[in-house]
Amino acid sequence: MKFKIIPSLLALALLILPTGIVRAQDPVHDGDVVLFGQNYTLGRGETLNGDLAVFGGNIKIEEDAMLNGSAVIFGGNFSIANGAVVNNDLAVFGGNLTISGEINGDIVLFGGQALLEEDAVVNGNIATFGGQVSQEPGAEITGDITENAPPSVDVPKTPDAPNPPDIRVNVNPLQSAAGKFAQAVVIAVIGMLLTLFLQPQLDRAANAIVRQPWAAGGFGLLAFIVLPIALFIMTLTIILIPVVAVIVLLIPLAWLFGIIAIGQEVGDRFAKAINQVWAPVLSTGFGVFLLMIVIGFIELIPCVGWIPSTLIYLLAIGATVMTWFGTRNPPGYIPPVIADEVPPAS
Repeated sequence: MKFKIIPSLLALALLILPTGIVRAQDPVHDGDVVLFGQNYTLGRGETLNGDLAVFGGNIKIEEDAMLNGSAVIFGGNFSIANGAVVNNDLAVFGGNLTISGEINGDIVLFGGQALLEEDAVVNGNIATFGGQVSQEPGAEITGDITENAPPSVDVPKTPDAPNPPDIRVNVNPLQSAAGKFAQAVVIAVIGMLLTLFLQPQLDRAANAIVRQPWAAGGFGLLAFIVLPIALFIMTLTIILIPVVAVIVLLIPLAWLFGIIAIGQEVGDRFAKAINQVWAPVLSTGFGVFLLMIVIGFIELIPCVGWIPSTLIYLLAIGATVMTWFGTRNPPGYIPPVIADEVPPAS
């Protein structure tokens, strides 16, 4: 069973949007739709030419509506009314699927329930992983229904535990310090290069940390809690394996971008403290180097050294998520008021 990958999901996987209801505005709507915490309704007689993905919301395809693309829903209800047509594959994770219309594609259920009402027509296969399919009299399925129950595994007798190995741990503090120094230099150089091309974006991320530190930390903590669960669910199906690879790549990039933004703010404040005016490249490079050196040596403190660095990493990732890598102002941002220039007295 093959499914078309939703391309816009790659760019929007880390976004967190407010709860609401979204409807297609035009009779014919082109482009992919990806929603987090929102409901989507394709109204009567409307057409969506693109893929659809909804996380934590519901999808409703009304009568005589047409979806020309794949659809994926996580933890919500998916209803397809009589007369509605979906011309591609469907995937439901932990939700309910109710079909009264026509599906020209395959359906996969992971821990979800599907109800095929009497007018439903499925021109494809249905595969379930821990889910259930109910079919009313009159419903048509041209393909096969495959139920994948967990296989039974015979647990072998546990052998006697071997003797614990002799583990010797040698810690060289000079080598660890040299590694932290080298890491600080590399990230500082990257920060200087990013400042040449992305200074406005870094400014937005730094502004989010300074003005909304609690919100930035909350976003970072939410990313650490939600992402592992989402990645685990995605890896259970071939559909979203490319998405997992992109998200795994975006996480360190978000950390790096946020650290450079914090370092830029540190460098600017250091220069002001000594009554100096430095170029942005020099200020960012010095600030990132100083920040990474401090974090690196704090991490060398046994037992508690990871706590301050973890808080800074949460702020860095959270600010990057809030500002979409600095491409927009954070939620609740109030632009500064610039007073009108007062003409000189005559």
